Amino acid sequence: MSGIIWLASYPTSGNTWLRAFLANLLENGAQPVAINDLPRYAFGDNNLLHYRDLTGRDPAELTPEEIAAFRPRVHEWFARSQEHEVFVKTHNAMLRVEGEPLITPSATAGAIYVVRNPFDLAVSFSHHYRLPLQKVVDGLCDESFMLLAADNHATQYLGSWATHVTSWQRAPGLTQHRLRFEDMVCAPTETFGEVVRFLGFPPDQARLQKAIAFSRFEELAGQERANGFVEARGEDLAFFRQGRIGVWRDVLSDAQVRQLVEALGPVLVELGYATEEGRLTIDPADSGAGIGAAPDAASPDTAGSR
Repeated sequence: MSGIIWLASYPTSGNTWLRAFLANLLENGAQPVAINDLPRYAFGDNNLLHYRDLTGRDPAELTPEEIAAFRPRVHEWFARSQEHEVFVKTHNAMLRVEGEPLITPSATAGAIYVVRNPFDLAVSFSHHYRLPLQKVVDGLCDESFMLLAADNHATQYLGSWATHVTSWQRAPGLTQHRLRFEDMVCAPTETFGEVVRFLGFPPDQARLQKAIAFSRFEELAGQERANGFVEARGEDLAFFRQGRIGVWRDVLSDAQVRQLVEALGPVLVELGYATEEGRLTIDPADSGAGIGAAPDAASPDTAGSR
């Protein structure tokens, strides 16, 4: 593929884990790729320094209308920056803002979309952005939900969790592959192997297993403890924190669970997170599966990957 391969997800769904896997797969080195080198392997679409480089202007001076107008040019620059595929991380829904698409079709070759159940996602999102849990639950159900511009980063337009998912999954003409965070945890060999096949990379089991091992939670968290992480939101808040599939069962109130089910029900069913009768199918038996553990094996910790 040539052009942008979007690494798309709602925040705190496993996007950084995917980027770490891809970086290690591409590098195929003797040691894990340093987490602070991950920006070398994938651009961030909301980084306004790219707009500064293109326009020569201070990002703080750019209005939302100007950012929207320049966005397609930035995406075209991403697409032309290499002769082969270019990975670009995004948390934007596939919407239009100020009359311009948040995802530029002419620069796009395809997308890998990471989805995570919104119950665990709400808990992780609340910790990562230091927001009250109820505010996050409300946001996941809110079509106007967004992360406002800050620190040379543009506003990220999320919408509700269901809108975000469907905006990507039903985008006409988009070549894409979807993977569930829960499958990344419980069946890494199969799930990451499907990513490799989607990208058209030659099959190489040894290389695949090494990339999985080099991007496991313990490795990423250990690097952060030793050297920090440039994408962390403050030194006092770990980016790769301990987590479990199903942690929401001990955190969300019954009212918050009902709120999410009522607002997001059809998409929960579509993605296998609930039945037509409204019964949740996130198996609590999966709560011990670990990120990057031995293939398809269980481990006590999973990642709070973003």
